[in-house]
Amino acid sequence: MNTTIRRELQSRHEELLALCRKHGVASLDLFGSGTTDEWQPSRSDLDFLVTFRMQPGRSLADRFLSLAEELEALFGVRVDLLTADSIRNPFLREAIESTRTPIYAE
Repeated sequence: MNTTIRRELQSRHEELLALCRKHGVASLDLFGSGTTDEWQPSRSDLDFLVTFRMQPGRSLADRFLSLAEELEALFGVRVDLLTADSIRNPFLREAIESTRTPIYAE
C-alpha cells in the first residue's frame, strides 16, 4: 500500500470505523493507485469497493451516496466508490482484484 495512504488510513482510523458503522458497511476495500506507489496526492483519487449489510429504514442509494461524500470529506480527495455487484466488466473486476486491499470488515 502507498505509504501516504497507509498513514492517512491510520490517522483517520476511528473516523473511518464510525462512517462504516453509520452506513451499515459490511466490508470496505481500497483498490487502484492508492494501493501502489503510483498514487499522487495532487492528481489521484481513492478507489473503494464496498459491501453493505442489510439496514432497515435506509435505502442503499442513500447510504452509498452519503458514504461516498463522507469519504471524500474525510480524506480530502475525490473518491470512486463501487459495489461488487455493480462490476460487470471482467477486465475491470480482474484489475480491482489485483490491487484490492481490505480496509474494514465487520
